[in-house]
Amino acid sequence: MPGSIPHEDSFYFIRAGTLCSRTPVTCPPETSVVELARLMQRHNITGVIVVDRELPQGVVTLRDLRNLVATAPESLLQRSVADIMHPGLITIREQDYLFKAIFTMAKHRIHRLVVTDDSGTITGLLTNTDLLRIQTRCPLYLSQEIETCESFEQLRGIGGRMTEMLQYAISTGADPHSLISLIAHFNDELTMRVIALLDLLEGVRLPEGAAFLALGSDGRGEQTLRTDQDSALVYVDDLPPERMPQMERFASRLVASLEYLGVPRCPGNTMATNPQWRHSLSEWKVLLNGWISTPLPDNMVNFGMFQDMRVIHGDCALQQELREHVIAVSHQTALFFPYMARNIVRFKPPLGMFGQIKTDSEGEHKGTFDLKKGGIFTLTLGVSLLALEQGIMGGNTWEKIERLRQQGKLAASDLDAAEDAFSFLLNLRLRRQFAAMKEGRKPDNRIDPLQLSKREREQLKQAFKGVNQIIQLLKGHFQLDLIRT
Repeated sequence: MPGSIPHEDSFYFIRAGTLCSRTPVTCPPETSVVELARLMQRHNITGVIVVDRELPQGVVTLRDLRNLVATAPESLLQRSVADIMHPGLITIREQDYLFKAIFTMAKHRIHRLVVTDDSGTITGLLTNTDLLRIQTRCPLYLSQEIETCESFEQLRGIGGRMTEMLQYAISTGADPHSLISLIAHFNDELTMRVIALLDLLEGVRLPEGAAFLALGSDGRGEQTLRTDQDSALVYVDDLPPERMPQMERFASRLVASLEYLGVPRCPGNTMATNPQWRHSLSEWKVLLNGWISTPLPDNMVNFGMFQDMRVIHGDCALQQELREHVIAVSHQTALFFPYMARNIVRFKPPLGMFGQIKTDSEGEHKGTFDLKKGGIFTLTLGVSLLALEQGIMGGNTWEKIERLRQQGKLAASDLDAAEDAFSFLLNLRLRRQFAAMKEGRKPDNRIDPLQLSKREREQLKQAFKGVNQIIQLLKGHFQLDLIRT
């Protein structure tokens, strides 16, 4: 699109192939490093794509040449590109949307993407300069700006611009999976920058042998605009007692700093500042044993919050050991899965016998329903439970559905219904939250069906049918009719 600047609303849905500014310089793997240096000099470039039979194999950069000269100058004449290239090149298809290219660059912290056709053949190169040419404020640059913030005040100011960027994306119809992934990415970036600033400015840091865990929707990477803090801490059994105050200080300052940035505290106090959510590895295992073996309401709620935990900062080995423990103990407890499923299916979508959408009939929420309790909750926990039964932990709901689909043990129609319903409900939730912010209201999970278009109401009813389909799957799969009440 030479000489053309797209309208801002359509920016995210330009095809990547239309923005390629140049054809990348390539060479085969057997090229000598001397020939490579001459090639880079001739084209005045800092990197060359390595191809074999027109398919990209890797990349070699000026830094690779420099390192070779510095460490093994005597082998220059004998070395080839294959010896020093970086395999596993990150690419994007020319038909992919620019939104995906931006997210990929931000996620991998890179400044250029090789563009290929459907056969994998290189068709061009997309750089951050190309993006800057049409849109200077994009996720890649926002991510870089977060990294360079030197104060909590600067970080607080970025939150508003992030919301504006997401608002543009959602208004043009960006798919909910990409939007949620982008929100999760920036929330992680903000949290990690807070952790870095606490260390830099206050000397507050997490001791070695500990890990800060995200729980619930944050653990799944499925936050929307109004997501409370849900967190925990785990540490090795032999953590020196003198390190405990340091860990408690870290939790206190991190939670307070995130609140300052606009991330609310959990109303139920499910946070690392609460001693009940801060334990050694062995203590967590004992707690998990109790939650799994004794199906009391509070235990099931706590387990549902904890099962999607992931390490944001600290020792990742602790996460792996906890996940392995959960999988092992849950499969050793005969009634765990049926009782968890029975708790989940209690949350039914607000759909009447004749297909009408039911709302609260009185109180401050009269005429509305809770979208989270009326559908999203059932889908996320239901899919997580089905995944756990198959030994799957970690990832968001879409990723779990895909892994279940690959295993082929559940009906594809049920998984498709869950995916379609989940995508629509999360997209609706985001749109309504953005609308509330635009009107100066606090975003929440309440939906007024009368504020939806006729088409949206029909789509909502279809999504609720998908939720009911998952409820029936859980009832049949775990034989809930055989459980005594």
